[in-house]
Amino acid sequence: MISRRTISSLLAGLLSSLMVLSASAQGFPNKMVTVMVPYPAGGPSDAVARLVQVEYEKSLGQKMMVENLGGVSGALGIQKVLSAPADGYYQLLGTPMELVMAPLALSAVKFKPEEVRLASLLGRTSIGLAVRKDLPVNNLTEFLAWAKGKQVSYASIGQGSLYHIMGERFKTLTGLDMLHVPYKAAVQIYTDLGGNNVDMAFVPVAGPIIGMVKDNRFKIIGISSTAPHPQLPEAAPISAQRGMSDFVFDIWIGLQVSKNTPDAVVQKLNQAMNEAIKSEGFVKGMTTTGSQVPAGMSVADLDKFYTQEVSRYRALFKAANVEPQ
Repeated sequence: MISRRTISSLLAGLLSSLMVLSASAQGFPNKMVTVMVPYPAGGPSDAVARLVQVEYEKSLGQKMMVENLGGVSGALGIQKVLSAPADGYYQLLGTPMELVMAPLALSAVKFKPEEVRLASLLGRTSIGLAVRKDLPVNNLTEFLAWAKGKQVSYASIGQGSLYHIMGERFKTLTGLDMLHVPYKAAVQIYTDLGGNNVDMAFVPVAGPIIGMVKDNRFKIIGISSTAPHPQLPEAAPISAQRGMSDFVFDIWIGLQVSKNTPDAVVQKLNQAMNEAIKSEGFVKGMTTTGSQVPAGMSVADLDKFYTQEVSRYRALFKAANVEPQ
């Protein structure tokens, strides 16, 4: 039987630990923070980190260092953050691709989506339904009529990628006969789509894509967001099509920390980043690339949002019969 003295000692130790954590959170941050971008320098996520850095440093009151570590679809960088002390000084800039989908698609990924907590959303990128330019269609209704009775090839950057999951969901909702054609890199998809070698693909409406559409390399006939894209207003939301109301996808990018990070620290990060993303320079920079800056969300709303995202993609992976490879 455990003695009263032992119980008292354990309770005293627990209380002491909680007091240390509380004091640490109250003084946060009192040194430089590091933000991990789980990809090599120069990519889209890295560009967002550099774009927000100055304003985030101002609102946080400390310097911020950007660290890049690519590998295993972003999992190496995430695992490094999760292995560090959960005190808020080692943060992560991630998207659902590496946070949620990589653990579901790759057996080499050892962490679970629930091991991270979302502290702020910085941006959202719409996804377009792109088709080869020689198709006699200009909108989703015309495309569905054209595709009826045919086998439609759709490209993605591989099994278990967001674009593969979207393709399988599109197939289920439309009832079309669709053939998945996996590629190793997005640039190969754009080349083959522009060369009329594949019928369709889901592509991020950001960076070079808008220029490719304006150069008539391929068409975008629908958007997977709930509203048209500002730079491609003629492409209507796919969810407006009858029977496709739940076909809503985008690529969000957010600031994350370990789930064990003290609530008070997460709140400070949330307030600092929500303030940083309102700056004129950040909004202009994101808009120029084709992405949109969301309204700031509270930690409670972010917890709910992230939980829903994890549950949703688990269900989509299951429905598509995608197992970790």
